[in-house]
Amino acid sequence: MRKLLTGLVLTVGLAGLAQAADPSAGGEIAQNQCVSCHGQNGVEPLQPNYARLAGLGEDYLFKQLSAIKSGDRNVPEMMGIVRGLDEQDMRNLAAYYNQQEMPRGEANPEKVDAGESLYRGGDLSRDVAACIACHGPKGLGNEPAGYPRLSGQSAEYVVKSLKDYRSGERVYNAQSQIMGDIASKLNDDEISAVAEYIEGLY
Repeated sequence: MRKLLTGLVLTVGLAGLAQAADPSAGGEIAQNQCVSCHGQNGVEPLQPNYARLAGLGEDYLFKQLSAIKSGDRNVPEMMGIVRGLDEQDMRNLAAYYNQQEMPRGEANPEKVDAGESLYRGGDLSRDVAACIACHGPKGLGNEPAGYPRLSGQSAEYVVKSLKDYRSGERVYNAQSQIMGDIASKLNDDEISAVAEYIEGLY
């Protein structure tokens, strides 16, 4: 009986180790598969409406890759890549990108005040929640809750994301529904303003 229990403990322990993320392995995948669109270390995307991936949160990144692979989140440009990744690959990638440093962005000074007002205070008259509630005062996110870092993200990508939430294109679970509800109450000018503020937030 003791040998059986020992074997079970050893098996469970090895299984746990097998699931541990390996950032260095993720870095190899990133260099081979991701750098052409998301740039070196995930901070210099090929196009400004592609995401900067550095430091967004390991759990968040893994869940986004999983959602894209399953088809829950529709990103046609990514399907050919994630199709060849297994769960361990995605965990490794998420760990690698989460270790990279997000660069400090710059905001359009003409839109900062309006963007800051929405980010920090929302709009109670329209039941628009403040971004700060989930993403924090400096936009660093909430890793345990799975809310990503926003600070330093390109304004163009934030605009695209908010419009996708607003249209329902990026709404596929309870957490994304929160963003869908908020974005549905924002007009284009407000989306642009808060996106600019987020890029320069630090």
